[in-house]
Amino acid sequence: QVQLVESGGGLVQAGGSLRLSCAASGRTFRSYAMGWFRQAPGKEREFVAAIGWNDNLTVYADSVKGRFTMSRDNAKNTVYLQMNSLRPEETAVYYCAARHYSGSYYFPAQIEERKYDYWGQGTQVTVSS
Repeated sequence: QVQLVESGGGLVQAGGSLRLSCAASGRTFRSYAMGWFRQAPGKEREFVAAIGWNDNLTVYADSVKGRFTMSRDNAKNTVYLQMNSLRPEETAVYYCAARHYSGSYYFPAQIEERKYDYWGQGTQVTVSS
């Protein structure tokens, strides 16, 4: 089992940047595909970004392409989400998620929320206009 702890959220003006981090417990982090999702007030949780076994295997929601960058540092058991040019409509709680690939260190990015096994508590991002 893995525990996920997000950090880096906060209040930022429109057009600003934030970097979210998600630290995972456990010794097999490199066997987990990771994802970021967000949930705005009154809305369903939505996919933001996902990463496979290396930084070349990243997938982004169309709304964040070119502005957000997801990366992973297996030595630190951490994934990051660099968010630039933030918009007020991106105010939400941002969640980190992990999907375990048993017996494999080579796996794609996973965009389907239902396929993730573990979730963090979330970190609030507020973008003011």
